[in-house]
Parts: sequence; C-alpha cells; structure tokens
Amino acid sequence: MEIRTISHKKFTTKDEDGDANGFLVPLYNIHDKFFAEGKEPQQVYLTTILPNKIKGPHLHFIRTGFFTCIKGNVRVVLKTDTGYEVFFSGEDHEYNSIEVPTGIPAAVQCLGDEEAYLLNMPNPAWTPEMNDEHSADFSDFDFNS
Repeated sequence: MEIRTISHKKFTTKDEDGDANGFLVPLYNIHDKFFAEGKEPQQVYLTTILPNKIKGPHLHFIRTGFFTCIKGNVRVVLKTDTGYEVFFSGEDHEYNSIEVPTGIPAAVQCLGDEEAYLLNMPNPAWTPEMNDEHSADFSDFDFNS
C-alpha cells in the first residue's frame, strides 16, 4: 500500500505598499485531486501535541485521516504491512499532508521545543459515539532516533 502525501507551497502576503505582512499556505484545493473520490474531508479539527510528546499509537477501522502540521513540526509514524514508514509535516517540511488509510496504525510525535498544531481532516467525520479508537503496539519503534 502506498501512503500518499502532498506538499503545500507557502506564499508571502503583502500589504498595499508591497511589504510582507504574513503568509498563507493553501492546504486543501479540489483541483489538486489529492483526496480520492468519496474520501474528501468531512471534518477539519485542530489537535496540539506538547514538545517531545507522542499522540497514539492508535488506529481506526472506520475513518481515514489526513494530517497536516500547521505550526511546529511533527513526525508521523505509520505501521504498514512492510514495516514502519516515517513522514514529516510542519514548518520545516512544506506543510506536508499525510493520508492515514483506514486500518493503518499511526503515532504522531512533536519535534522540537514548541507545541505543534496538527490539523486532521478525517472521512467520515468523528463523533463521540463512533467508538473507532483502537490501541496499537509500537513498542519495537525507537521514538528517540
């Protein structure tokens, strides 16, 4: 199984005098055709990860996730049939979006000394009644390397 990713270009925004006043990063554009038909996001939510902490590992049997770190940097570790696959997202990694397919265990680790802000754009949308959080064993993965 191929894990799909997409990079997002950062654009400097300017005021009426042509001076930089910030930036924008388009994270979702229907024209990119990144999302498979029927797998488009049904929800967008923000989760944060404290410095050097890990969320997960866990997996979903119902939902597909699409992670994009918008502040700080994260390492996304997926456990596939062929072993662990590692991806990065965030300010130093072109704000990559990483697809986490249904049935693939994932862990997300904050890299650095600042809290990371991670968007998830799942399909289907999460509800408290869904009961789709399942633990996964990553005891043989070295999160310190």
